[in-house]
Amino acid sequence: MDQDYQSRGTDVTVIVPASNEAALIGGCLEALLASRFSGCAEVIVVANGCVDDTASVARSFAAQAAGMGWTLAVIERAEGGKPGALNAGDAAAQGPVRVYLDADVTVTPDLLGQLFAALDAATPRYASGAVHIVATTPISRAYARIWRRVPFMRDVVPGCGLFAVNAAGRARWGSFPHIIADDVFVRLHFDPKERVGVPSSYRWPIAEGWRNLVRVRRRQNAGVDEIAARYPDLIRNEDKPDFPAAEKLGIALSDPLGFLIYAGVALAVKLTPRSNQDWSRGR
Repeated sequence: MDQDYQSRGTDVTVIVPASNEAALIGGCLEALLASRFSGCAEVIVVANGCVDDTASVARSFAAQAAGMGWTLAVIERAEGGKPGALNAGDAAAQGPVRVYLDADVTVTPDLLGQLFAALDAATPRYASGAVHIVATTPISRAYARIWRRVPFMRDVVPGCGLFAVNAAGRARWGSFPHIIADDVFVRLHFDPKERVGVPSSYRWPIAEGWRNLVRVRRRQNAGVDEIAARYPDLIRNEDKPDFPAAEKLGIALSDPLGFLIYAGVALAVKLTPRSNQDWSRGR
């Protein structure tokens, strides 16, 4: 890559939707600005529907970004809603490579550069890093131990909390629709052969505690169902691996408590009426 990045346009735009994330946006941006990336990047934080200091915390990183030859801008929207925030970020973005990053995610230093290298192509591509699921409470840690071993999380490129596309890939859809699962919506616009998993990791926190795990798992399932109902043509790109009974049994025997909690959350979701759903993040 050309090292004289300041003489060129923006290579990568990182869009960070953030609703009342004052406690977490600093860690997200601190990790992002520690990236070992020699290109020119812009970071756009979209503070949507915030009643806290998300916007001011994000702006406090602007000087650090400028010192790297990057730009950091903050857009404030009175309206909440992640799709609207993503669209506002896209409307302001200049980079041909777009990285969509949740405000509670922290990246490792080489991830941004690896994403850019994977997406520096004329043909449509999608990319993400190796997701490292993190939790702090005992129940959520046990749940995470099993979730890491589920074939979908282990063997494909799920893009939970962080996904990126190049210009040709972004051209495959217009505005983000008002849907639950923006990550699934984007991932399924790409054939599995067009998706690239890079080796560097990022930390993705999950909901803490039983009730929150159930609430968020229900939301995730509803998001997938919504995509299938509204965009049936996208389902042809689904590559969710099978989870054979023998493999489940092996996992259950190796970690009985974790499997009991993981299976219990799944059962609770099935037994809870959809009319009681709550779309909060659970933290």
